[in-house]
Amino acid sequence: MANNTKTHSRSDRKVSRNRAPVSTSSIDPPDNTIPELFQAFSDRTRLRVLHLLLRGETCVGDLVSVLRLPQPRVSQQLSRLRNAGLVVGRKEGQWTHYSLAKPVSAVHEQLLKCLELCSEEIPELQVDESRADALDQDGHCCS
Repeated sequence: MANNTKTHSRSDRKVSRNRAPVSTSSIDPPDNTIPELFQAFSDRTRLRVLHLLLRGETCVGDLVSVLRLPQPRVSQQLSRLRNAGLVVGRKEGQWTHYSLAKPVSAVHEQLLKCLELCSEEIPELQVDESRADALDQDGHCCS
């Protein structure tokens, strides 16, 4: 009598599980972007910049004024945020205006929400907010 028993490797079997289909939409980040996002959020200056950009588009000169940091340092942090996909720049004459990039993942979106919610607990961000409010009243450098 012949042995009709077949052995199957794991890749040969169709495994049925009661799971929702995995989404392949653009809201699901590639695995390598999550560490980049967290790294971008790990620097105090970058957090301050992101917090200010929650208000809307801002030129580098105004960021320098509010943050009270040297322009090269602010530009370096903006470059890192741009490389992480968190901000986008728009040139207008000699000025570059930055704004938050549209979130490309749920993690990206939730980190921005967390920053917004936690900002009241971080005194430095409150000082920046006050300076930005004063700048709104006094006029912007690139207006």
